Amino acid sequence: MLDRFVDWLPTTLFFKRAASWILVPYWAHKTPVKPLPGGPHPSFEHGDNVQCMMNLIMPLKVKSPIGRAEAALAIAQNKDAIYAGLNNVGTVHFARFVIVGDNICMFSVYDGDFTNYIRDFIATIGSVFNAVVALVEDGEDVTPCEKNVDAFIQWIHERDLYQVPDTATDFLRDQEALNGDTAMSGNHDDLTLLPRKLVLQLRANPNVSLGNGYRAYPGFSAAQVRERLELGW
Repeated sequence: MLDRFVDWLPTTLFFKRAASWILVPYWAHKTPVKPLPGGPHPSFEHGDNVQCMMNLIMPLKVKSPIGRAEAALAIAQNKDAIYAGLNNVGTVHFARFVIVGDNICMFSVYDGDFTNYIRDFIATIGSVFNAVVALVEDGEDVTPCEKNVDAFIQWIHERDLYQVPDTATDFLRDQEALNGDTAMSGNHDDLTLLPRKLVLQLRANPNVSLGNGYRAYPGFSAAQVRERLELGW
């Protein structure tokens, strides 16, 4: 009977609210958690370095329908130049811009190293993309982006969503690595604490990408796909 009560209690609205308002802040105070960096996890495997995802969330300065309209207009006015630039980068599979709430988002799938991807992006369309970045919070710190390349790369990285690993306990390794522990040993994981640690991490990273994404044709780069389809450049 007691076990059933304990299992039932977390499903109640009262418990969920009490946990959100009292327990989670208490846990966060006792065991602080740092935000985990965005982007795909580094890998030496070739198959893990193609079709990487970027989930860029950029909060707009003007948080209203006017701000969202300005963002939509900036994309529309520069769409052809942006798409031509992405094509010239040569490592991009897909890319799209989305407005979610008061955020202008860019979701893309690319090959290779993140830093090189953004550096190539700046080289091809940096001056055009400035019109979009100018509408984003703290965008003035990195524009013109073609003259602030390293700062812009870091700025993008900080706004790229953390990608929660496909294996539930792997995010614990990410926490350990962020805290300087590179042993990468899961032998002493207390799995009873996994939900608590996940809650605390999602408090530090309120927006995340779940998993590494589905790949319909894993292992093929954008260049290989274009060559097979005889699209050329």
